Amino acid sequence: MLRLDEVIRAYLHGYFPMADPEDGKVYWCQPHRRAVVPLGNYQASRVVRTLVRRKKFDVCFNRDFETVIRSCAVPREEESQTWISEEIVTAYLQLHKQGFAHSVESYREEELAGGLYGLAIGGAFFGESMFYRFPNASKVAFDRLVDHLKRKGYELLDAQIMNPHLENLGAVEIEHAEYMKLLHHALRKKIRFI
Repeated sequence: MLRLDEVIRAYLHGYFPMADPEDGKVYWCQPHRRAVVPLGNYQASRVVRTLVRRKKFDVCFNRDFETVIRSCAVPREEESQTWISEEIVTAYLQLHKQGFAHSVESYREEELAGGLYGLAIGGAFFGESMFYRFPNASKVAFDRLVDHLKRKGYELLDAQIMNPHLENLGAVEIEHAEYMKLLHHALRKKIRFI
């Protein structure tokens, strides 16, 4: 069972948990190159800007954290496995109750259309996973997250491991040593996510 103090301590030192779908065990990851989204350089796509302007989705924070994390844990069509195990879900539900883990949700006519979840510690937000049921719903949630983080004074949006989707959202890869400098600086801040 993941201990909550252990999870928080891991993030403070540049690690994050992932479950191995093969053996079900949770391992601590610390990539040599880290994906981050520079908040000052983020540019929403034209499609996302249009959806936000026309209010095609209602975006909420922490309205249904459990459904968001469980939706993220469902294997995607192109994958047959997930790194979000029940042990991770249980730990993050507790972290949510303690005010560390948060969700951003897009609703379409009161139906959950997509969203994301992550951890907020100091001036850093550690993005964990996203899902969508309607096209662009998670991208709108991400856009609203970035806007929220900027307004609150966050300095670091950690996206963990680069993939094409994150690259399309504006993520860049940096060396571990640079990431740790950014993390150390961001953790000095005292910011309440909500």
